[in-house]
Amino acid sequence: MATRLDRKLVAETALRLLNDVGLDGLTLRRIAKELDVQAPALYWHFKNKQELLDEMATELYERMTAPLTAAGADAVDGDWKALLTETCTGMRRTLLGYRDGGKVFGGTRLRNSAPMRPMETYMTVLTGAGFRPHRAARAWFTVYTYTIGYVIEEQSIFPVPGEPWRDPTYDLEDRERRLGADFPLTVVAGEEFFGDTARGFEDGLRAVIAGIEATLLHGR
Repeated sequence: MATRLDRKLVAETALRLLNDVGLDGLTLRRIAKELDVQAPALYWHFKNKQELLDEMATELYERMTAPLTAAGADAVDGDWKALLTETCTGMRRTLLGYRDGGKVFGGTRLRNSAPMRPMETYMTVLTGAGFRPHRAARAWFTVYTYTIGYVIEEQSIFPVPGEPWRDPTYDLEDRERRLGADFPLTVVAGEEFFGDTARGFEDGLRAVIAGIEATLLHGR
């Protein structure tokens, strides 16, 4: 019996193809070939590539937040810093598993009500810790956008998921040879930007959360 074609199946197939073709090479025609159907069959579900990306982002978000959705707010015991840290760390890990994962996820519109439950959990924990509701929302959106932006930059350096291969543009030794004499501090900055990106993410996230605590926790 043929597999029933629906939006979820198409999105899952598209995500599976990402590591082979990247975002630029991902087309409805290519997905149709993978599913062994004619391209017009996909246009019944998606008018254009943006709608497909929205569905892919929704699928990714559901995967990222599934543990939190299942456990609920009680699982984090009111520790808002741990919640934001664990959520953003998991989000980064998920997106790095897909070529161009950050670009696929950033700027998309989630397609159903699935994000509402984890968002309610974030807001519940943050307001329970003393954030006013609009400040809680700002706190969440700040770490969320930091994470997405960081992953997009990180994947420009290491474009192949799970591989240590570095885009030659970001070769640190080459940068030092070319720039070191005239721009020594820029070379140091490049080592921080393009070196140990995992450590850089953790350092930056701690700084963001510390800033949130200092400016949003007791703000109006």
